[in-house]
Amino acid sequence: MKPFIDFGESGSRIWSVLFVLFFSFFVWHSTRIVDRISVLLIVFMALSFIFSTYGLATNINLSTLFDTNGTETNYAQYAIGMLPVALTSFGYHHSVSTMRAYYGNEHQAKRAIVGGTMIALALYLLWVLSIFGNLPRDHFAPIIASDGNLDVLLNALGNISSREVKQAINAFSIAAILSSFIGVGLGVFDFLADFFKFDNSKLGRTKSWAVTFFPPLCLSLLFPLGFLKAIGYAGAVATIWACIIPAILAYKSRQMAGGKEGFVVKGGTPLILCVISFGICTAIFHFLAMGGHLPVFKG
Repeated sequence: MKPFIDFGESGSRIWSVLFVLFFSFFVWHSTRIVDRISVLLIVFMALSFIFSTYGLATNINLSTLFDTNGTETNYAQYAIGMLPVALTSFGYHHSVSTMRAYYGNEHQAKRAIVGGTMIALALYLLWVLSIFGNLPRDHFAPIIASDGNLDVLLNALGNISSREVKQAINAFSIAAILSSFIGVGLGVFDFLADFFKFDNSKLGRTKSWAVTFFPPLCLSLLFPLGFLKAIGYAGAVATIWACIIPAILAYKSRQMAGGKEGFVVKGGTPLILCVISFGICTAIFHFLAMGGHLPVFKG
């Protein structure tokens, strides 16, 4: 399908610049407008997701879901490779300080985090149940070989309208990308504003905007497919900033005077050690998977 406006050979780069300029404006403007737009995107995502999975969800076959007729008996061995993906998919950590500042209360921020995570988890589970309940395990081989290509998946399902479902899933994907862009962008924006000590004036927010969005935009223009390569390491990198560093910071802050006053997560040092251990194990599993040393389901 041709783009609405054809910019020729440089079209993708021009659209990238326009995309960043337009949607990063919301981050520059305020946290409140990001909140409002995120709500609209989530509602749209929910509707498009329900539409795209309705036909699948109503035709789930329990024997297919639990693979009662299959020859594979040990699926648990493939679960280890899921940890880096799960950590990356549910990585909300970059927004913790932003939500704390936005709500002005740790308990409200915690409820927002838990609620958002539960929504994402529900969507993931519905999608997994819908796919695995309709598609026998031995039909996954061509999908895996195509790196999860959507057209191959829809052709393998066959019992639904591929055109309608593809349009709904594409709409869902676009909304998901937009919500991730402004959500992650806001977290990085606030982090860099604090790191560089930029104030909250228009000039200060413009400086924060520049250091947040300009470097990745330049890299995306220089290396159009660089994101696909970089995301392969996201699971390992996420263990550092999402597990290990926050746990160490929590431990360090509790050793300071008054560090155990106010909002403190229960569990004490044992919980902190568990989080650090989880991060280390996840990073190890990630690199083992990249090196081909973990069992991989091939259909």
